[in-house]
Amino acid sequence: MTEDKWISVDKRSGRLLIRFRVRGFQNQFFIATGLEDTKRNREIVRSKRDAIATDIALERFDRTLRSYQFKATVSEDLSPKPKQQQNLQQLWDKFTEFQSTQLEQTTILGRYRKTANIIKQSPTHNLNEAPKIRDWLLANFSHFTAWANLTDYSRCCKWACDSELITYDPFEKLQLQKPKTKFRGCKAFTLDQRDLIIEAFEQHSVYQHYAPLVKFLFWTGARPGEAFALTWGDISPDYRRININKSQNFKGIKKGTKNGKHRTFPVQQDSKLHQLLINTKPKNANLTELIFSSKTGKPINSDNFNLFWKEDRIKAHGKVYRYLGVVMELSGKGLCPYLKPYATRHTFATWAITSGLSVDKVAILIGDTVETVLKYYCHPEIVDFECPDF
Repeated sequence: MTEDKWISVDKRSGRLLIRFRVRGFQNQFFIATGLEDTKRNREIVRSKRDAIATDIALERFDRTLRSYQFKATVSEDLSPKPKQQQNLQQLWDKFTEFQSTQLEQTTILGRYRKTANIIKQSPTHNLNEAPKIRDWLLANFSHFTAWANLTDYSRCCKWACDSELITYDPFEKLQLQKPKTKFRGCKAFTLDQRDLIIEAFEQHSVYQHYAPLVKFLFWTGARPGEAFALTWGDISPDYRRININKSQNFKGIKKGTKNGKHRTFPVQQDSKLHQLLINTKPKNANLTELIFSSKTGKPINSDNFNLFWKEDRIKAHGKVYRYLGVVMELSGKGLCPYLKPYATRHTFATWAITSGLSVDKVAILIGDTVETVLKYYCHPEIVDFECPDF
């Protein structure tokens, strides 16, 4: 926009005005500055104009215009906002209760409870001290955590406004710019690294029991939670079809798959996966029996999976003893990078495509969309290839 479209002079009063439009809003916005048309005052108005343009660009535009008013023209409708009676902790508890009727229990127990714990630590829950809450978050947590929590607080307060529990969202103008996601290096293993990890599990004196689970994850691209929830009733009698229709989270709670999609994974006759299923199934196994369980027969979850993948820590006699998991130990020896368990899924998808399987078929196999596979599960940095001469 040019300056003429922003700044003009009221013909009746001779005072400077700011007029502008914002995409998504039908009506033009108008701000009376109360300032005479002088060189100095135009600089002041331009400064305000630039601040508004910045807020529009960062998607934090204050449509009430309260934050853009000139003190000299504060009118009756811009009087101080009423004090909020509810506090942040009370609102978050009510918001969580409302959301629990619409979201998976795992989301409530995970993200919502984590936010609740941070709210409890806050030096104040008073909504009238929202800037103090923001500053405390920035001083005690990473920029990402501060951004995520302020976003959650604002969502909660907007819901509270709609529910007529409070009159306005005190965090609306306190939002931070979303942190840029940093590239964290490769997210998939090479085939040699994959096979090395499998072999290490097979030969490990403590974690050998979990080798079949690790093989299954690498050879199917299933999400760990989906593998944790599989029962023998999900496997066809000839071991050629795997019905993936549920998941089990870190709390041991069963739910649907991440995106609600049910899928059937085809198993090739006499393939490694086919032989794995045949050799793993116990005699007289019950159809409701879990395929993969702990050494003591209990369900596996992401917490105890992490113990044998990354490390186990045990406190005793005032000391903390670290016992490296298989992959962390291999990484420490420089034999492979340390990647989280979800990298088994990335590895499967990357090498399935590299081996000639079309992206749409890979998407079907792992229960995702083609767009998601292309965006998140293709890692060319681990695949050796050359550009053809054409």
